[in-house]
Amino acid sequence: MRTIVIGSTKHLLMAIFYASLGIFVALLVAGVWFLNARPDLDIWHTLELKSEFKRTKNVETFSDYLALEKALFEEVEQKIYDQTQAPHPSILNRYVRGSLADPQKWRHDWNRSYEWPKEDADFGVLLLHGMSDSPYALSHVAMHFKDKAYVLGLRLPGHGTIPSGLVNIQWQDMAAAVTLATEHLKRVLNGKPLYVIGFSTGAALALNHELELVAQNKAGEYSGMVFLSPAIGLPPVAAGAQWQAKLGALLGLEKLSWNSIQTEYDPFKYNSFAVNAGDVVYQLAERNQLLLEQTSAQQLKSLSSVLAFQSLTDDTVSTQAVFSGLYQKLPQDNHQLVIFDINRTEINMGLIPEDPILHFDGIFNTKHLKYDLTLVHNNAKTLDLPRDVVAETHFTQGEPETEILNLSWPRNVYSLSHVALPFPIEDTLYGPEGVHYVKRIQIGATSTRGERGVLGVSADEILRQKWNPFFPYLISRTDQFIEGLKAL
Repeated sequence: MRTIVIGSTKHLLMAIFYASLGIFVALLVAGVWFLNARPDLDIWHTLELKSEFKRTKNVETFSDYLALEKALFEEVEQKIYDQTQAPHPSILNRYVRGSLADPQKWRHDWNRSYEWPKEDADFGVLLLHGMSDSPYALSHVAMHFKDKAYVLGLRLPGHGTIPSGLVNIQWQDMAAAVTLATEHLKRVLNGKPLYVIGFSTGAALALNHELELVAQNKAGEYSGMVFLSPAIGLPPVAAGAQWQAKLGALLGLEKLSWNSIQTEYDPFKYNSFAVNAGDVVYQLAERNQLLLEQTSAQQLKSLSSVLAFQSLTDDTVSTQAVFSGLYQKLPQDNHQLVIFDINRTEINMGLIPEDPILHFDGIFNTKHLKYDLTLVHNNAKTLDLPRDVVAETHFTQGEPETEILNLSWPRNVYSLSHVALPFPIEDTLYGPEGVHYVKRIQIGATSTRGERGVLGVSADEILRQKWNPFFPYLISRTDQFIEGLKAL
């Protein structure tokens, strides 16, 4: 009997071995097929720019940072644009001079850092864009404050140039650049308040800048923080991103370093997305969570007030994490959170299998908030006209208030998105109307139709909402927030 058992065990182990080997070979074949089926990498995916900022370089001031940035863009001109001289097969490639996506078709070079001094300004504003974006992401916010404040829009390292800039970037490099810009503004403002407005990863960097100081019992440097779609938490799948990139490096398969490889048709945002970029945001969010957990409640009281705007539906960052990973951990101190609900028409609700607000059951009805919570909605149960939008605010003290915004949902839009919040309808790149006086790409005005699987850009990406119909309210709330803090 014992011999039979040993023999059976041996055969079982052999069967498991060969089955595992078969699965491995099948996965390897599938992986090779997958890589071969993907578009080839171009020079902007593989070139390493020597002039990009790293925290280990000898850059001590923001002026040094700008000088290095100037050399960086000269390098891009020589190594990229000089190699893609027209005529070129792609009229939509941002790396071809004269193409519809050529950044030079815009009057301002929004891929670079910009500084708009105002000597008599009462305060300063630092603008921090998101991952794979450029300073263009907060250009409308910048223009709003241009006549009111000393404005600086920072180009984060790895951004505004070529997608390969994000293959080896680390969040500490971006944090070091934020420190240089902050120190510069504090110096020129000479005691006047400085406010930071961050979008997505930019919000996480602003929060990290303050948390690192507060954790060391040092005073924060921002008088207030405004976050748009803040990267507080990411889906768990982001945790494994670094292993995909490491496997690609080990096997010599450069394509494994990319989650997507696309035509670079956006003049101010990378369409191809490096695996490392997602991992960097995940690491930054994890660092912030660690600081929030380890910093005492007494220390957190010195953190400046936060106003955040977040879409209820966000496929890039976790809306739930904004509640649980940030606001529920902050002490009560004039913090405000604005949530943009979905467009609750009967037709939309008939097409949505599960109401996303069910994941936040009870949050909007609590009477024990540590922060002011606003829901921007058109709940058909409480409104006579389902397209009319109101802002319903629950305060830390007092009864809830409802403000009629005189704004409506566009008929063909069922929700906002992660990328939509910083852009008004007037945006000529992402807005729906475009322009007629210049021949350039107008992404938001696209109305392409055809068979699925034909285009190299997914239908999900084409249909994603890219502008915010409630941008006037966002700006108004931001003004109120800053004025309220200045009055304290």
